[in-house]
Amino acid sequence: MKFKKNIKVGKINFFIKAIIVFLYLISSSCLAVEKKYTKIKILDKISSKNISLKLKNGENFNHDDLQIKSIKCKHSEFDDDPEIIAYVQVKDLSNKNNDEVYVFNGWMFSSSPSINPFDHPVYDIWLTDCN
Repeated sequence: MKFKKNIKVGKINFFIKAIIVFLYLISSSCLAVEKKYTKIKILDKISSKNISLKLKNGENFNHDDLQIKSIKCKHSEFDDDPEIIAYVQVKDLSNKNNDEVYVFNGWMFSSSPSINPFDHPVYDIWLTDCN
């Protein structure tokens, strides 16, 4: 007596296993975990006041003459010491000549703020955390 293989069931099992492996690889290859809030510190160089802020990603926040917007904030998982990175846009509202130009538009790194520094005569901004 010869046994016939059920080819349709075998193909379905193969595709289900392939999909599971694909989803596992996608989920394990995500190198960063995106958070909803960005924590920054603002130093007023004139008054020497230090202010901590918790910004919701995607929303504008006005602080004196600055409009700050955090677009993304992530904890990278490259090594044992995860890096905190955030994409931040800052406008100087006191400059009425050109409203569309950002004073700062780029990635901030918590461990190395000098890689892409925020350069302003009155304020300093540092990235501290993501939640």
